[in-house]
Amino acid sequence: MQPGAIAAAPRMSGLFEDDEKLPAPEPEGPGLFGDAPAAAPVAVPEVVQSTPYRVLARKYRPVTFADMIGQETMVRTLRNAFAVGRVAHAFMLTGVRGVGKTTTARIIARALNCVGADGQGGPTVDACGVCANCVAILADRHPDVVEMDAASNNGIDEIREIIESVRFRPMQARTKVFILDEVHMLSRSAFNALLKTLEEPPPHVKFIFATTEIRKVPVTVLSRCQRFDLRRISAAEMAGHFAGIAMKENVRIEPEALTLIARAADGSARDGLSLLDQAIAQAEPGQMISAVEVADMLGLSDRIAVFDLFAAVMGGKPAEALVITDRAHERGADLGVLLQDLLELLHTVTRLKTVPALRESGDLPEAERLRGGEFAERTSMAHLGRAWQMLLKGISEVESAPDRRAAAEMVLIRLCYVADLPPPGDLVRRLTEQGVTAGAPQAAPPPSGGGVRAVANGAPRTAIAAQPMAAPAGPRLAGFREVAALASERREALLHGHLVHSVHLVRFAPPVIELRPQADAPRDLAAKLAAMLLDATGTRWTIALSTATGEPTLAEQGVAADGARRIAAAAHPLVQAILDAFPGARIDSVHDARTDAYGLITDAPALGGEPEGPEFAPVDADYADGPSDHWDD
Repeated sequence: MQPGAIAAAPRMSGLFEDDEKLPAPEPEGPGLFGDAPAAAPVAVPEVVQSTPYRVLARKYRPVTFADMIGQETMVRTLRNAFAVGRVAHAFMLTGVRGVGKTTTARIIARALNCVGADGQGGPTVDACGVCANCVAILADRHPDVVEMDAASNNGIDEIREIIESVRFRPMQARTKVFILDEVHMLSRSAFNALLKTLEEPPPHVKFIFATTEIRKVPVTVLSRCQRFDLRRISAAEMAGHFAGIAMKENVRIEPEALTLIARAADGSARDGLSLLDQAIAQAEPGQMISAVEVADMLGLSDRIAVFDLFAAVMGGKPAEALVITDRAHERGADLGVLLQDLLELLHTVTRLKTVPALRESGDLPEAERLRGGEFAERTSMAHLGRAWQMLLKGISEVESAPDRRAAAEMVLIRLCYVADLPPPGDLVRRLTEQGVTAGAPQAAPPPSGGGVRAVANGAPRTAIAAQPMAAPAGPRLAGFREVAALASERREALLHGHLVHSVHLVRFAPPVIELRPQADAPRDLAAKLAAMLLDATGTRWTIALSTATGEPTLAEQGVAADGARRIAAAAHPLVQAILDAFPGARIDSVHDARTDAYGLITDAPALGGEPEGPEFAPVDADYADGPSDHWDD
């Protein structure tokens, strides 16, 4: 061994032959230089990286126009526009939620910027999907395709940013595309700021707007856009589309279940795919999804309760109706929502009543077509109309009531008792038949010429009569003053005022009244008076307008009667003695308990007779408490 060399310690075999297989001992205390001991390595189990699940609404979102369903008119128009190079600079897409407005906007953006697999292609509606622009737009990360939610970015500052960026050319794509979703949420100032740019945008810029509330978009914006109305997707088209998706997902589902989902989607593909996703999730893997399970998932089992409630209400059975509402309340249902479902069913039944061909339509569920058709046959249109009005009013009452359940039950009880009432037409016919049977006097048929006849100089000039109609017996009118008083009782203030001040009675011979109107009387006075009398008395009256002089107006008669009472009072010896004893005293007014509201005595003599004055006590009469006639001075 050379000096200074350190001999290696011989390996002790035998004692620790398996020492490499043993775990290293954990160090105790600090290390050689005072640092903390190193941590022993920990075995980390291998983590399996799985792809996150994508809901069906995103997984099967259309990427080309060929994938879209139910929008053939719009697709055809856009195909022709791209083919001839007549692509508008701004598009307005409108429709209900989930029909494909934003999807269409993204497809248009790819069609404008696709360059093909070889990088040499131009704008085309059949985008390749593999070029850099198509891939970036599909991934929502293209710098030249700006998608903005106008519901949360609706101020003028956001629109100014768009206007500022319009001036610059695209960085990568051929065309810079701005997609504004829910554009109706923009403020008015934001709309105004966008108008000029929208009218004359640079050739490298396109605007695509989407909205569910087209009426809230200013017409100045609409006039600068090419508008496309995306229609609701029919239930049949949607059910076929869902069947194809179920096959791709290896899901077994009954066709009736797909039909239920398609109808519940109400024309929205996105809503339908969400419901299909839910139906697949609730079933066991590999198990057939039945229509019964889907009906339970959609809450259609409660639809049977709505039909039963409709039958109970329209049949006038309040006890059965309350039993149904009790069961619904026990299940946690909101009775206000139950009334809304009843209103919807009422509308469906009314449509089936009006258009019987709908009973063969595939757009309506089987329950509506079968049971709804039976209800339509048994229920009259008048009954359906009354129930509609009462339900509309009842739903508003439930919303404002402190106890929603009690208010809803009261609405249903009212509906049940209204079901027992005959329609207005039947009531009129019954009253007419009763009047004929009882020998009630029938009104004469209206004269030729639509109930109008003429008089002059005492003969009738114009007569306006109400249509013949039987009604319950009303008050008996002994004179024209009773007619005016009746107008006052029925709160016909304007008519009452004209009867008192603007007409002269020529002849009162029920059911005929001849009047001479003054120049300030309205032209429809006779018609309004005839209608009021018919409604109040149940008898058809003929109001003849004449040129004869007739009596003074009721107001003039009242002034004359008041003057006569003043003269009679002033001539009484006792009044004269009082006036002589109190110089300056005067008769202010004379009150007579026998006079009516017009200042005329109830049993006044005919016109031309001596007017009656107040009944004065004799001069030598004793004083009495509470005289019926008194004077104010």
